[in-house]
Amino acid sequence: MINKIINKLKDQTIAILGFGREGQSTYKFIRKNLPNKHITIIDQNDVSNNTLLSVDSNIDIIFGKSYLDNLQNYDLVIKTPGISLKDIDTKAINITSEIELLLEVDKENIIGVTGTKGKSTTSSLIYSIIKSNNLPVLFAGNIGIPVFDLLDEITPETLIVIEMSSHQLEYLNISPHIGVVLNLYEDHLDHAGSVAHYHEIKMKMFANQTSSDYMVYCSDNDTLNNLVAKNKFKSRKNTVSTKDPATIEKKGENVYYNNEVVFTTSLKRNLLGEHNFENIMVAYMVSKILKLDDTKTLEAISNFKPLEYRLEHFADINNVAYYVDTLATIPSATLEAINSIPNVNTLIFGGMDRGISYDGFAEALTKSNVEHFICMPTTGHVIGASLPKERTYYVETLKEASDLAKKITKPNTSCVLSPAAASYEHFKNYAEKGDKFKEYIQS
Repeated sequence: MINKIINKLKDQTIAILGFGREGQSTYKFIRKNLPNKHITIIDQNDVSNNTLLSVDSNIDIIFGKSYLDNLQNYDLVIKTPGISLKDIDTKAINITSEIELLLEVDKENIIGVTGTKGKSTTSSLIYSIIKSNNLPVLFAGNIGIPVFDLLDEITPETLIVIEMSSHQLEYLNISPHIGVVLNLYEDHLDHAGSVAHYHEIKMKMFANQTSSDYMVYCSDNDTLNNLVAKNKFKSRKNTVSTKDPATIEKKGENVYYNNEVVFTTSLKRNLLGEHNFENIMVAYMVSKILKLDDTKTLEAISNFKPLEYRLEHFADINNVAYYVDTLATIPSATLEAINSIPNVNTLIFGGMDRGISYDGFAEALTKSNVEHFICMPTTGHVIGASLPKERTYYVETLKEASDLAKKITKPNTSCVLSPAAASYEHFKNYAEKGDKFKEYIQS
């Protein structure tokens, strides 16, 4: 498999677009297997001082304001996630990625998972289920592990679960053997440009599947359901629903697969909330496609622990339960948090404005039982203006929010940081924001 990737790369002029974690992974793979290959590194920032590059004479480095100029001059541009090309014409540019290069040689063993929310939890759960069935499996993608970091571990029998963001799906010309889309809402409009284009990108998960592939999706999500119906994809359809007839459906307290009860809502689980029950049903659907053992699968579901930063209960101080939910970057995820966590008395929210709609969010918060809303910039300050004044507080920093939460949250209740927005404005990512919150609360 590695040889097939090397053969594709060896005779082409190559540019690596973006030199963060994935770009460096790509560079190390090429340099290890093609030590004399000339490579161009393209990044908005000057990366010439990176220790990986300091002794390499077979590279060119392009950076600065015009770093995206002339991409058409390369046979292959290996793009990393997060770099937006929406302002340039890409028709003449041959764009690929680590994920696409792997799909070209090992598609049949790849399970791709995406969705506006829930993809980290669901892909991790699928990985845990497969592992519990004693099959060789690896986990990569948007969780922070580039697929090229795992190439040496892949055998012909290895299954690979890849969490895929819209950034990773955007230029894919090949789809996974098993593709999962959980839901579609507004997100990443700063990158995609429009809601319609963002949804179109997500549909790349199914777009290039064949009749021998499998699609899994939640038909309760109207936007997703309508897009699947409109596109008439070729792959085998597997639906999941908590309301309507589906391949896997919930009726009352029972979950049915092909009209047979397979488990119930009383299944022991650590994942809170109705949305997570739907994620469990999706993961179970994948286990049926893979023909895994039901007993081991359900045991894996019961033992699975929530991801860090997603409805994570990290401290109990002065009879207050503290939760961090910085993976909640859209309003519906934050509403799920206050509906899933017991007795939420204080909600801290707000972050970077990416142009997504907050219609109905303030109204839903007002109707909730949450007594204290601590609003952080930028989105929190805007939304706070529509919340009841006597329940609303404004702060400028996470430290202020944390100190205030410790003062006002009532005993025997919960406090949660669930931003309903991205963290990039003041933090490197959701993890840094979550870690800082834990630090401030526990100090």
